[in-house]
Amino acid sequence: MGCIDDLDEPVAAYAPVEFLVREAVQPWERTQARALRRAVFCIEQGIFAGDDRDAIDDHAQLLVAMSCIGGMPDQVVGTVRIHEAEPGLWWGSRLAVHAGFRNQGHLGATLIRLAVTRAHAQGCHTFLAHVQAQNEPLFHRLHWHTRARLALHGRSHVEMQPDLAFYPPCHDPLSGFVSRARRTA
Repeated sequence: MGCIDDLDEPVAAYAPVEFLVREAVQPWERTQARALRRAVFCIEQGIFAGDDRDAIDDHAQLLVAMSCIGGMPDQVVGTVRIHEAEPGLWWGSRLAVHAGFRNQGHLGATLIRLAVTRAHAQGCHTFLAHVQAQNEPLFHRLHWHTRARLALHGRSHVEMQPDLAFYPPCHDPLSGFVSRARRTA
């Protein structure tokens, strides 16, 4: 019956079942997204020394995937930024998913979907991204095609473009998408 008496029972690890993917609006969302980018691009991958911020961050829209507890956002577990380079030409960059949540294969795909649909809603006629070559198959599954192969930051990348017909405009950046966790055996 009791709480204390049951301490010998194994405690199941908490795993969120729902994720909210939207534009970052709260200061803590932006802070955690920047920390996640540093963890992935500076520490884990060693692409940048110290910080990955650049001039694009000054005008980019920051999108985040957040794990939820009781339907409320709790932790930023993924991020991507989008920006308009010239009228109608949009770029996505700095796609990152927390290492502990990469088994939730839908998070990266949902961030990509929101990035393109948000840009599409803001007049995008061409959306491009430089994608690390190992992620090219994921983007192909999401209706992107490869335009060019190149090296950036000492790594193999591909310039890719989505078929906008598969990405209807998302006019509400704050609602975004809700994504459910995938069940694992």
